[in-house]
Amino acid sequence: MSATSAEPPAGEREKDGGGNGLLWILLAAAAAFALLRPRAPLDFIGLVDWQTIGALAGLLAITQGVERSGMLQVAATRLLARTGNLRALAYLLTASAALLSALVTNDVSLFLLVPLTRVLAAQAHLPLARLVVLQALAVNAGSALTPIGNPQNLFLWHRSGQSFAGFMWMMAPTVAVMLAWLFVTVRLLMPRTPVSLKASQDAAEVEPRLLALSGLLFIGFVIALDRHWLLPGLAVVFGAFLLLRPRVLLGVDWALLAIIALMFVDLRQLADLPWVSGLLNALPIGEGWRAYLAAIAASQLISNVPATILLDRFVHDLPALAAGVSVGGFGCVLGSLANLIALRLAKLPNGLREFHKLSVPFLLACGATALLLRLG
Repeated sequence: MSATSAEPPAGEREKDGGGNGLLWILLAAAAAFALLRPRAPLDFIGLVDWQTIGALAGLLAITQGVERSGMLQVAATRLLARTGNLRALAYLLTASAALLSALVTNDVSLFLLVPLTRVLAAQAHLPLARLVVLQALAVNAGSALTPIGNPQNLFLWHRSGQSFAGFMWMMAPTVAVMLAWLFVTVRLLMPRTPVSLKASQDAAEVEPRLLALSGLLFIGFVIALDRHWLLPGLAVVFGAFLLLRPRVLLGVDWALLAIIALMFVDLRQLADLPWVSGLLNALPIGEGWRAYLAAIAASQLISNVPATILLDRFVHDLPALAAGVSVGGFGCVLGSLANLIALRLAKLPNGLREFHKLSVPFLLACGATALLLRLG
């Protein structure tokens, strides 16, 4: 197995990493819902979680600022100089992604690490698709440990009434299974091929001031989100870039924001269908392994955050529900919003195909092992 593994150089990759085909599928589904269950235009707008869309818009702009500063190239060069082989680098990146996701949420971890990984791949002919998919798996696994790691955990933590430490103790066995499979996967997929810098004709232009601006905006924007000051935070981020570095805003992946908005529109309408609620009422999914499997299956169809909210009315076994939606983040790209963010940030051609080649087997392995652990 070679580190180059038949992938094109990172600089030649197309921008539609997650696949704009998904955008057209979601648009078609939204049109079908509009025909079958007509709503007023404002009702469709109300289906979108604008807090999430706004937060992602700000983070995407800040990430562009960091990339255009050129400092990622410098950091990547130093990291490669200290890393002996591809497997060691993959361990470092996935472990960092898992740890960060438990502390600063899964999506923020990806915004920090995926751009760095793209630069690493460009400088050393590394298999970008494989590394990014591993990072997506890592943030889904690591974020499951803490109540603040992802939105569904925050929702379940508030519902459970448990302490912070108590919730972590409840999630620890499932997270241990996911992380164990993650590092087994790294060992199986990543050879100990030496990594070396690719000869470059042009030195990257470095803009420390742009990095400093992006860093300050990132800290301020996170504080604004924590205080629920989304609109002022967005105004500061976009206003600063518009005045000081307008080219940064040209690189924002607006298609990703459209895809996520349409996911809210389509998936929330699907969850509201009367036959869906009727089916869930009729199924014996209240507790145990049935609740766990129902959470995994629902996550594959409507993503794990909507699945958590939907199943909370029908599942009375909170540990089973929490474990199921965590494992359900693997498999289909819709299983977790983090999957889609990772692919779009990586700007991979055929990103969906590459993701599912690894994520579906990973779901089967983790799902079966965690189930056996629960039954034991």
